[in-house]
Parts: sequence; C-alpha cells; structure tokens
Amino acid sequence: MKKILLSFFFFVVLISVRAEYDSLFSAGTLRMDYYHAGDAQNEYFFFKEFIHEPFWGGSHTQLIDAFEYGNHRVEMTDLATGNLLYSRGYSSLFAEWQTTAESKILQRSFEESVVMPFPKNPVKVRLLSRNRQGEFVLFLEVVARPDDYFIRPAAQLPCEVHQIHGNSDPAHAVDIVVVPDGFTRDEMGFFIEKAADFANHLFRYEPYRSHSDLFNIRVVAAPSAESGVSVPAKGIWPQTAVSSSFYTFDSERYCMTNAHHCLRDLAGLAPYDQIYVLTNTTKYGGGGIFNFYCLSSALNQSSPQIIVHEFGHGFAGLADEYYDSSTSYDSFYNLNIEPWEPNITTLVGFGDKWQSLLDPDTPVPTPDTPDWEGIIGVYEGGGYSAKGIYRPSRDCLMHTFKGEVFCKACQQAIVRMIHIYTD
Repeated sequence: MKKILLSFFFFVVLISVRAEYDSLFSAGTLRMDYYHAGDAQNEYFFFKEFIHEPFWGGSHTQLIDAFEYGNHRVEMTDLATGNLLYSRGYSSLFAEWQTTAESKILQRSFEESVVMPFPKNPVKVRLLSRNRQGEFVLFLEVVARPDDYFIRPAAQLPCEVHQIHGNSDPAHAVDIVVVPDGFTRDEMGFFIEKAADFANHLFRYEPYRSHSDLFNIRVVAAPSAESGVSVPAKGIWPQTAVSSSFYTFDSERYCMTNAHHCLRDLAGLAPYDQIYVLTNTTKYGGGGIFNFYCLSSALNQSSPQIIVHEFGHGFAGLADEYYDSSTSYDSFYNLNIEPWEPNITTLVGFGDKWQSLLDPDTPVPTPDTPDWEGIIGVYEGGGYSAKGIYRPSRDCLMHTFKGEVFCKACQQAIVRMIHIYTD
C-alpha cells in the first residue's frame, strides 16, 4: 500500500508540473540570434531576430539555472509580472577571444544565439555577461511577443535526421545533435558511420557509460559542397556546411566555426540540448564551449579522447586542466576570484568545489608527485596557468589523454549536469 501511495504521489506531482509548463509555454523553441562584439575591454550585444523552431529538447521542470556556470546568462521573464520563467548559463567564442592579444588592438563581432521554450505570453529576454570580478552585468533586453509576425519560422532545410542512440522523451534525456562539416553528399553514409563511432566513443567513459540510457543522439545529414576543413595557414578553404576552420585565434589545433547562426539552423532540425560538430579531417584539433557547441575531427586517431574532452567543456562546463603554452590566451582567469568551472579553483571559494571529496589527511595544496597519483587533491597548475590555479588530480581527461579517465571531481560534475536534463 505504501508503494502504491508513493507512486500515486509522484504521478500527481508529475501531472502538476506538466500542467504548469503547459500553462506557460507552447510547443517548440524561441531562438534569439544576435551579434556579440567589442574588444578586450568592451562588449556589446546587437539583436538580430527571433526564430520559432519546431522542437524543444530541454527539461520541462529544470527551467531555472541551478549552477550559475558560464561567462554569460540568458533570462526570460514574464513581461506582465516580471517573474523569472527560464534561465541558463553559457559561454562564447567572443569571451575567449577577449583574452587574446588581438582583442587589445582590434574590435570584432561574433554570431551567437540563445534558445528557450516558446512562451505563450509576452516575455522579456535579457542577456547578461560576467565582468572581471565575476559579477553578472545586464547588456541587452528585448521584448518577445508570441503573436509577433516578425518571429520567423525556422527554415525547413532538406536534411534527413537519423536517431543513432536512445529513444527517450527529450524532456527527460540529454539530447545531442551531431552536425557534419566537410562531408559531401556522397560521403553522408560515411559521416553517419562516424557519428555512430562518436556515440561509442562517448559511452566508453564513465560516467557516460553508466548513464547511457539517459541520452538521445541524433544526426543531421547536412552535406557540404566540398570535402574537408579549412586550414588557413596552408591556403585550404573548402566550401562546407558550417565553415569550420583550424587556426582559430591563430592557434593551429583550435578548430571552430564562426557561422553560428547557420549551425543553429541545422541543429534546430532535431530536439537538442547540446550541439556537436564532426569534421571530415584527420588533422588533430577541435574545441568545446559551455552550452555553445563542441567540434572535433571525426577521423583523427585520438578522436575518442578528443570527443569526450571537448564534450566535457560543452556539456558539463569543465575547464581545461593543462597549463602549457599551447593556447593563445592571456590571463584567462582572474586569480582573485573563484572561477565558475567546477574542476578548477583559485582557493578563494574552494568549499564550493570538490572539497567534500578530499581525504581529511590530504594537504592543500597537494604535492604534485608520483606518491599522490590517483588521489583527489588540490594540485597547482590548471586553466592555462602554472601558478595560482589548482586542479583535482594529477591527471584526468581534462588534462591529458594518458590515463583515459575522468577524475572523481569531474565525474561528479558530469553526473550532476546529467540530472539537470533528465530529472
């Protein structure tokens, strides 16, 4: 009888939550495209348009951001009452570019988008960005009225969508959409094979393996006019679906795309929480930005490790734990505040990180010596800085590919994020 009553209680709660969501939102996604511009010291957001996409891949219950991760945040409030209806943190290519030497002498603009459930009533969409002290500052407010005829229907692009993993309700799953770049129409079958490999690679690693039933993976078969990926330093510029390019920020292995709105057009053909671009190249490289997109080669021998590393950035907000000189960033983190990423710390606010995973006898900082191999600690070096930033383990998939495992702190962060999408 107790089990029956408990089941009935959860059923009533589920019906109530669904009714609340349905009272606020219609089917589909409200997407806002805009331009993010500025230089090292200044940033500006310029509205482009609203788009009504047919699917909403997100949760119907976890609508308010629980973690406050990301360099930026989108908020949707009811226009009449001011009540917060939806919020999410995210990061951007622009925020990374602001830490490069080029940003000190040049102004640039980048395409960006945010997505949210499509509202039934007029709302205000707000974009906020962190300042150097880690505080969110409001930069843009735009009113969206669901009956506004200037809200453009999403383009009906002639691309097939294939489900390659899972068959769960998008409201209770992590939905990944995989988009090809540099695969021609004749190579679409090969791309779908590589996308299946992507799923196999992801679920080789914990904690994804033990939570694989909570994921859906779909592919959008979007052909490119030409095969391959741009490599500017070698004069290689193929015409591809989303214009991926190595040498982003003049870093050879950093392969990203600036055609963000085009990428969102393709991703929106399926329900999605995360976008992953697979490129048709054997060249080592890629990138991942929290709640923005991830990208990597489909054909490199290190593809399994690259995929799971970049997805750690894009999905769970994990930071790079390496600290060599291979990046183009200058003073990426302010050492006087606690970074928002869950797997690095400046010790300013370490109590909110992985402190609960430490053995009471583990010293802080922890000696970075072989005696401490495999032990969760506080090891100096991470976040592109050899001093002042600390990581949870001597090695991890967010550091190198040697051990081929996520440390306990990273696994904990990934599992917490999975439940935000699936509970």
